[in-house]
Amino acid sequence: MAEAHQAVAFQFTVTPDGIDLQLCHEALRQIYLSGLHSWKKRFTRFKNGVMTGVYPGSPSGLLVVVVGYMSYTKYSKIDPTLGLLTKLGTHVPVSRYITTDGQRAVGGILVATGLWVTIIFIMRNVLKRLLSWHGWMNNRHGSMSLSTKIWLVLVKLFSGRKPMLYSFQTSLPHLPVPSVKDTMKRYLESVRPLMDDEQYNRMEGLAKDFEKNLGPKLQWYLKLKSWWTSNYVTDWWEEYVYLRGRGPIMVNSNYYAMDFLYVFPTHLQAARAGNSIHALMLYRRNLDRAQIKPVYLLENRVPLCSAQWERMFNTSRLPGQETDVIQHVNESKHIMVYHRGRYFKVWMFYDGRLMLPREIEQQMERILADKSEPLPGEEKLAALTAGDRVPWAKAREMFFRKGKNKQSLDAVEKAAFFVTLDDTEQRYEPDNPVQSLDNYAKSLLHGKCYDRWFDKSFNLIVFKNGTMEYTIYQVLALDPVKLGYTEDGHCKGKVHPNLPGPLRLQWDIPEECQSVITSSLEVAKALADDVDSHIFPFNNFGKGLIKKCKTSPDAFIQIALQLAHFRDKGRFCLTYEASMTRLFREGRTETVRSCTVETCDFVHAMMDGKEEKLRLLHVATEKHQMLYRMAMTGKGIDRHLFCLYVVSKYLGVDSPFLKEVLSEPWKLSTSQTPLQQVELFDLRKHPEYVTSGGGFGPVADDGYGVSYIILGEDLINFHISSKHSSHETDSHRFGSHIRQAMLDIMDLFHFNENAIK
Repeated sequence: MAEAHQAVAFQFTVTPDGIDLQLCHEALRQIYLSGLHSWKKRFTRFKNGVMTGVYPGSPSGLLVVVVGYMSYTKYSKIDPTLGLLTKLGTHVPVSRYITTDGQRAVGGILVATGLWVTIIFIMRNVLKRLLSWHGWMNNRHGSMSLSTKIWLVLVKLFSGRKPMLYSFQTSLPHLPVPSVKDTMKRYLESVRPLMDDEQYNRMEGLAKDFEKNLGPKLQWYLKLKSWWTSNYVTDWWEEYVYLRGRGPIMVNSNYYAMDFLYVFPTHLQAARAGNSIHALMLYRRNLDRAQIKPVYLLENRVPLCSAQWERMFNTSRLPGQETDVIQHVNESKHIMVYHRGRYFKVWMFYDGRLMLPREIEQQMERILADKSEPLPGEEKLAALTAGDRVPWAKAREMFFRKGKNKQSLDAVEKAAFFVTLDDTEQRYEPDNPVQSLDNYAKSLLHGKCYDRWFDKSFNLIVFKNGTMEYTIYQVLALDPVKLGYTEDGHCKGKVHPNLPGPLRLQWDIPEECQSVITSSLEVAKALADDVDSHIFPFNNFGKGLIKKCKTSPDAFIQIALQLAHFRDKGRFCLTYEASMTRLFREGRTETVRSCTVETCDFVHAMMDGKEEKLRLLHVATEKHQMLYRMAMTGKGIDRHLFCLYVVSKYLGVDSPFLKEVLSEPWKLSTSQTPLQQVELFDLRKHPEYVTSGGGFGPVADDGYGVSYIILGEDLINFHISSKHSSHETDSHRFGSHIRQAMLDIMDLFHFNENAIK
């Protein structure tokens, strides 16, 4: 492999004639360009910080206010300082240092600036008040009330012009804390269909006792936290639900996302990696410059929180014995590439610029051509990140604190992201759709358990045949559409004749550490082998036909899942549907408890063949949509209950009610993958550009995980996971029940066979 020859910027030798200083001009040039790039990045961040800090105002707005104010006071012959300098002059001899005209100019600028700041403050607070109103959610699909139209005009008026990614952060309202009384009421309502009368009466007693006695005390502390912090849930949720978990994060916490379902841009692994990595680095650059548009709802007027973008790149989870920590570096100029058990550090910048796709492909080709063998313990090192957290934390402390191991681990953890050049082939095969997609999903979810670095914020997996795991939709858009490939499958452009090659990491892993790696791999492999994955495209109908039923597609699917689960297990279960609270500052997720009394009534009617099935379906879908709206607007119950439980632990008091509530298993965990391709691909004109979406592992040992993505008008892809070790579950069986439930519910509307394929 080619290595960088310019290791130092200069060298010297002592001779009888003096010191012979030899400068390496190429190395000095690279140092200069690197420093220039770094300072440009700092300036951009500073500028963006200023622009975001004064939004919805702008520096040009300041100039308009100052010039306008000074012109007005001049022609109106009004003192621009409003008498402030006169009062100041009685205490400070200002006239000694500044002329009268100078005083008037400086004072006028200061007063105008104060006026500008006041205008920004008023606009920002008015916008926050406007964004706290969620009545627009009550509009039926396709219609809009007069109050909503007026509200949208006001939001547009106070939103400013050309917002950047983080412009709305300080204008977003804080997540409200529901009352204990409302949470208890909604909780009891959610568990009623899952309990018999005796169980329900017992739980009702516990809830009422909590509401009357301990609840108000815990609520007081929670209210205090909500006034003091940006979001009363987010930091505790991240720490106690994610970072303090001591079990494996592989399967239990990570998720996967599939490539195009029908399109294969290139068969060359290095080329696909080249375009994808370049696209990811472009996306990161736009993030750093805050040039990505905020995500909106409702006609691109209602902004969502952008806080989760901040740690998308340059981020790793570091293991600890009691809790993990998140490490984020502001700048990372390299990525880490894994191939056949070796780790390679690949610089992403050369000549003061981002490497072009063909140059990155060139680096990947060098890695693929490298025939060197892994060092002892190197090949399966990443299994430490796939197993339990405590052994990994101890091993990191003991074996990676100094020397080459520390340097190499730093290179991995501080990389922009992690790339795996997988030596297997995965893709959707029309002749073998079930097995090919199932294998594809398992490979993305856990791979070999040692060829992904699960502690990184994300891994880019590129398979031998050019298929990959997508991480960001914009990358998919840039890859085949804008960047493109040559006729023989390579990235466009030319190779670089003098490009320094990738740097192979060096490790010195003792046998004791290798033993820990082996143990972690055994834990991870047992977990991975137990995952039962099933992915199937449902193409009998899609959201187009569902909307003709005047029904929410998400509600339709959720009720179909309840019917399918009842047919599968003969009973209902506590169901988790992920919703988002990003209408609020630093909002993340909330739970929709989609197994409701109304849904259960409909399922019973379907099982018993009652005539009122259609009416009960509409009642159930209306209830589900109401619960979803409540979750989005901060009126969900599960994050509130969780935070009350955390406060009780801080206070050292036990609550039988909270303990029981927080221990209830989610036997059915569901989530809709949001479709972000709308602006990137016209799926009507190019239906081949659909992805299969993504999925996650099962939450409960005897339960199901279901992810689904609604694509275009006629396709819904389902991703189902469970565990082979459970005699109650079977992902393929459950998939059959889902398909039949979807068809049976649609039959209630009596569409002809041409509508339902």
